[in-house]
Amino acid sequence: MPSSTTIKLNSGHEMPIVGFGLWKVNNDTCADQVYNAIKAGYRCFDGACDYGNEVESGQGVARAIKDGLVKRSDLFLVSKIWNSFHDGPRVEPICKKQLKDWGLEYFDLYIMHFPISLKYVDPEVRYPPGFMDENDNVTPGKASIQETWTAMEKLVETGLCKSIGVSNFRGVLLMDLLRYAKIRPATLQIEHHPYLMQEGLVKYAQDEGIAVTAYSSFGPQSFLEMDMQQAKDAPLLLEHPDVKKIAGKHGKTAAQVLLRWATQRNVAVIPKSNNKDRLAQNLDVLGFDLQDEDMKAIKAIDRGLRFNDPLNYGVPLPIYV
Repeated sequence: MPSSTTIKLNSGHEMPIVGFGLWKVNNDTCADQVYNAIKAGYRCFDGACDYGNEVESGQGVARAIKDGLVKRSDLFLVSKIWNSFHDGPRVEPICKKQLKDWGLEYFDLYIMHFPISLKYVDPEVRYPPGFMDENDNVTPGKASIQETWTAMEKLVETGLCKSIGVSNFRGVLLMDLLRYAKIRPATLQIEHHPYLMQEGLVKYAQDEGIAVTAYSSFGPQSFLEMDMQQAKDAPLLLEHPDVKKIAGKHGKTAAQVLLRWATQRNVAVIPKSNNKDRLAQNLDVLGFDLQDEDMKAIKAIDRGLRFNDPLNYGVPLPIYV
C-alpha cells in the first residue's frame, strides 16, 4: 500500500515525508537544482545557515513561483539556526536575516542545528561562521538550550516560523527540553541509516509525537568527499550485498530501498541528486513495501557507526560521548 506523502506534525502542519536536502549543494548550481527539484515534484527543501547557499536556494524557489510551477503555500521550507547565534537576543535577528536571504516571509520549520552554543560571530565578519570564531578558535558560548528554545518559541508567536524543531539531539536532551518547552519540538532531525539506526531514540521521539527526519540516508556516501577516514573505512551502503539483493527483488534501486526503509517506519528523508532520473527515483519511495524479512536483513547491518560527529572533523565538541 502506498504510504501517506506527508507527516502530520504536532504543530498541526503537514510536512512532506520526502524532501530535498541542501547540504553540500554548490552555490553555482543551487538555484537550478532547487528549481529542477520543484519541477520534478519536490515540495520540501531542507536548508541551513551553515550550508551557505540560502540566497541561491531562495532564487530557485522564486523562479519556480514566478514560472507558475508552485505557490509559496505548496512548499515546505526548512532552515536551521547555527550554534553561534544561540544567545536569546541573537535568535530573531539571525532568523530574519535568513528569511531575507531566502526571500521569504516565514519558514515552515526552523531547527536548532546542534545542541551547542558557540561564541557569537558577527555576520559582517564571516558568514556562515562554521565552528570557528573570528580568531579561528572553537569558543563555547554561554547560552543554554532553554534560552535558545524560548527565543525560538517567540518566532512562532510572531509568525516568522510555523513550526520549530531540533537536530542532533540525544534522548536525554529531548527529555530535558520537553520539561520546559511551551511549544514542543515538531521534529527531530538525526543521522539515520542502516549503519546508525538509533532505534531507541526514534521510538522515543515518535512516542512523544515528535516527527523524525533522517539525514545522510545513504551512510558514508555523503562523507567520502570530505575525506573522512570513518567513511572511507565503511563499505558503501549503496553497494551492500543485502541492500542490493532486496533492491533486485523489488525491481528498485539500492537508494530507493534505503529511503523506503526509513519512510516505511514513518521517518522522513531528505536526499539530494543532480541527476534527473535519480531525482525522480528518490521521490518514488512510497509506492512499494519492504517485507518483514527485508527489514530484518537491513536491521542486521547496524554498526552504531556515526559519521556526522564534530570530533570526526577535528572539532573538540564531544556531544556524542
